[in-house]
Amino acid sequence: MTVPAQDLLSLRGKTAIVTGGGTGIGAETARIFVRHGIDGVVLAARTEADLQRVRTELLELGAQAGNLGVRVLAVPTDVKKEDSVVALVEATIAEFGRVDVLVNNAGGTRMGPLEDTPTKAWDSVFDLNAKGPFLCTREAGRHMIAAGSGTIVNLSSGAGVTGVRYGAGYSAAKAALQMFTRVTAAEWGRHGIRANCIAVGGIASERASAAWEVAGLDQEQLGRGTALGRIGVPADIGNAILFLASDASAYVSGQTFSVDGGALLGGPPTDD
Repeated sequence: MTVPAQDLLSLRGKTAIVTGGGTGIGAETARIFVRHGIDGVVLAARTEADLQRVRTELLELGAQAGNLGVRVLAVPTDVKKEDSVVALVEATIAEFGRVDVLVNNAGGTRMGPLEDTPTKAWDSVFDLNAKGPFLCTREAGRHMIAAGSGTIVNLSSGAGVTGVRYGAGYSAAKAALQMFTRVTAAEWGRHGIRANCIAVGGIASERASAAWEVAGLDQEQLGRGTALGRIGVPADIGNAILFLASDASAYVSGQTFSVDGGALLGGPPTDD
């Protein structure tokens, strides 16, 4: 029997934790989850004002989308700190009694020449991009194992696939996250848990756009470096996260997918 696509993408009856949920990709992912019927969303980030703003927006969106019963919990969290992550998962279980989806979206970088990189900066990049997802996965995963099901989506970067100059720590941390995803999937598949990763390309989130403006980078020019000829937007990633979080990807695990507008390859010049 063929199952309609809208049913495969439905998140009815599920609860999700979204780290970095106060802005950008995380906030947009939460909006997409609400539109697809999720019962509960837990927003985690360091800035409480951002969390509360998005929480209010999601409740209003739920009413507009016919998801009147959606509940949204905002939990200020620093994913680099173990006690903060433990508190996040405990709050989720206390409120909802379960965690079905974990989106490890929180991340960031500090660019600079390798020879000038302080040890503290290297450690900070790894704590945010590799240790944070490990802590969240371990704590949420214990409840997923007990339930016999769950989906984990980790947010990596194209830097973790190809590397980026002046981003040695970031590239290494994101590559580590991709291998962590693969091993998580291998170990926990027998518990009905799937883990996948997205290698994100250039996305015009609020913070990225502001950083590009400060650096004097033109978004249209950046977009011309992709096969599709445009920069990405948070929804481009949020929709891919929905696919990996839902039953539409029920036989997909341990994979890293590049969502980056496609690569421009070498070859003869064109008239474009």
